[in-house]
Amino acid sequence: MSLRGDVCVVTGACGFVGTRLVRLLLEEEKMAEIRLTDKHVQPTLLHNLEDCRGNTKLSVFEGDIRDGDFLRKTCRGATVVFHLASIIDINDSVEYSEIYGVNVKGTQLLLEACIQENVVSFIYTSSIEVMGPNPKGEPIINGNEDTVYNSALKFNYSRTKREAEERTLQAHGEVLQNGGRLATCVLRPMYIYGEGCRFLLGHMGDGIRNNDVLFRMSLPEARVNPVYVGNVAVAHLQAARSLKDPQKRIVVGGQFYFISDDTPHVSYSDFNHVVMAPLGFSIQEKHPAPLPLLYLFCFLLEFLCMMLRPFIRIVPPLNRQLLTMLNTSFSFSYQKAKKDMGYVPKYTWEEARKRTIEWLASQLPKERERIRAK
Repeated sequence: MSLRGDVCVVTGACGFVGTRLVRLLLEEEKMAEIRLTDKHVQPTLLHNLEDCRGNTKLSVFEGDIRDGDFLRKTCRGATVVFHLASIIDINDSVEYSEIYGVNVKGTQLLLEACIQENVVSFIYTSSIEVMGPNPKGEPIINGNEDTVYNSALKFNYSRTKREAEERTLQAHGEVLQNGGRLATCVLRPMYIYGEGCRFLLGHMGDGIRNNDVLFRMSLPEARVNPVYVGNVAVAHLQAARSLKDPQKRIVVGGQFYFISDDTPHVSYSDFNHVVMAPLGFSIQEKHPAPLPLLYLFCFLLEFLCMMLRPFIRIVPPLNRQLLTMLNTSFSFSYQKAKKDMGYVPKYTWEEARKRTIEWLASQLPKERERIRAK
């Protein structure tokens, strides 16, 4: 089912996944209009999309996801919304009110705008972190949507993303102003890598400061399955196509899907090494300290920061939940997404790796210069 002639809204259009999704929509669909929605849209983004724009109208909508009037204006006349905008915070550095306002309230307001403006399809971009791992570090290997797991989420980020996706799924089937019904679905990508990944840049910067030796914060056996950004964009497109198809809409609507690809299962630290070894980086053989000692260190650091909170807000660079996430085997299959909505990774591991390495190679001189200048 094609999206030809549709009008779509992409929130977070300037982000890592958003820019890739917009380009894919332009390359593979002849849509009437794509609305790039973000707090601020760089003019260079529109310029970079000219080569594949064709006859599709690209419109810029700048505003706050927490502004209901702005969202209604953005959704007016649209048929599908890709909701990617959120605050990503793995260190609990953002105040809860701020992250809740964007990730939960913003999602709720956008859903309400869709109902008021008769948008028929809504795809929400969630995260693997809504599943865990839990504080006990209980592993999941090749899990699926039926896997039972006691999440016991601690991060504000994962908790707010979980609540936002619950609200999205609850809104499935809501009656629109014109009498139609809203169809929603949720995508849960694994750790997303590829061109533009700020986490990879951060790890590369740390490695440069450490004489081109990457830090090991993950046990080799703590395997996860990262997913390439291009394949995440493909999953979004397939979700939208499925929600437009009357038969698939019944199956996919109201469901969540894990999105992975054929990237080899490997620990987070070893994945960094896989894509940076061709650039001359090595990696520490062992953890900087035994895990129990690191957990104790994190506990003492968190306790100190909590005691100082009334006077000054200090965010520790590492906490127990992040340490658990980095050292827990946590992988999921994409077979349900393949079966229900025809998702098949467009990019092989070899191609995804090559593209990622080439991008990192282009960034390496800038990173070295930036770090030298400090």
